[in-house]
Amino acid sequence: MRDVIVSGVGMTAFGKFLDRNLKSLSEEAVALALKDAGITADQVEQVVFGNAAAGVVTGQEMIRAQSSLRNTGLDGAPMFNIENACASSSSGFHLGWLMVASGQADCVLVMGSEKLTHEDKAVSFGAFQRAVDLEEPLPEGYKSGSGSLFMDLYAAKARKWMEATGGGAEDFARVVVKSRHAGSLNPIAQFRKETSIEEVMESRMISDPLTLFMCSSIGDGAAAIVLTSEAFANKLSTPKIRVRASSVVSAKAHGERDLVAVSASRKAYEMAGLGPQDLDVVELHDASAPAELIHYENLGLCEPGGAIDLIRSGDTAIGGRIPVNPSGGLLSRGHPIGATGAGQIIELVHHLRGTAGKRQKEGAKVALAENNGGQLAGDSAIAVVTILSV
Repeated sequence: MRDVIVSGVGMTAFGKFLDRNLKSLSEEAVALALKDAGITADQVEQVVFGNAAAGVVTGQEMIRAQSSLRNTGLDGAPMFNIENACASSSSGFHLGWLMVASGQADCVLVMGSEKLTHEDKAVSFGAFQRAVDLEEPLPEGYKSGSGSLFMDLYAAKARKWMEATGGGAEDFARVVVKSRHAGSLNPIAQFRKETSIEEVMESRMISDPLTLFMCSSIGDGAAAIVLTSEAFANKLSTPKIRVRASSVVSAKAHGERDLVAVSASRKAYEMAGLGPQDLDVVELHDASAPAELIHYENLGLCEPGGAIDLIRSGDTAIGGRIPVNPSGGLLSRGHPIGATGAGQIIELVHHLRGTAGKRQKEGAKVALAENNGGQLAGDSAIAVVTILSV
């Protein structure tokens, strides 16, 4: 297997853009990534396109890549459409990495693009409703009522976590305060206004104990990444950011089960020959505030039961020992689901390049992204973990 290099990145702002479509978002992200890499569209040999919900939200099915990218100069290149819930573009990144690592291509463009906003909010929420096994009973402790299936699922997990750890809703609020501060420093984040623990706690209750600010919002956006072989990268002027590991794990519906994020991260650490102690900066899947704390333990950033102390210590804030979600994460950067995984990776590339501005983790050399999606058998249906290094 050959070394794979991230040679170019480009991302739109994330937000609610009722006047934009998948073509508009995708074209912007592709143009930015190609310019960043210093290449032209005709040098791209393969395209992997991640999108989760266009079929439900816009009605576009089957040829989402071909239709979205027809005006980018990439038309004619082999295109692969990837749908894997919120992990669509990180799954696409894994496939793009395999294409280059195996020698099948020297230059691959991976991207995620999502249009979730709709004049009828029920359409947007309906897209999420389908990211579970529709024939599977909902888990024990689940209480409906928020109008968002996944926030009700996250709330059930949050209540279970609180009972097991002694943590409180104020700890979830601390995650949001940290997230909003990071978002305020990110010019393409969906939410850029700082907040306080009191404001988070007083925001509207969505699904007990989750208040509005503790829940990621619906949004639109696109993110594109150019992956190359080292020989191809040697011809370019962009810094070489190496893909050290890419691990994908799906939930087990039967037999002995483990959290997919735990399994995926351990496989990635083994592949990279690294451990959580080697990480300088992390982007993880905080679709709700409790998810960040749960993933601290899943990824080995702290010992079991140590998430409360970790969030309270300030170590995971910008300027801390190991910043987590310095982009603002899903809570503040935004969560246009098909673009989320690629967006995480792009944030990490900026830290490894030293171009993250006021969010920069100084001296960052190793970074990890964890992206999961869907729900199956009481766990996320899939998790993807990516490790990058200088």
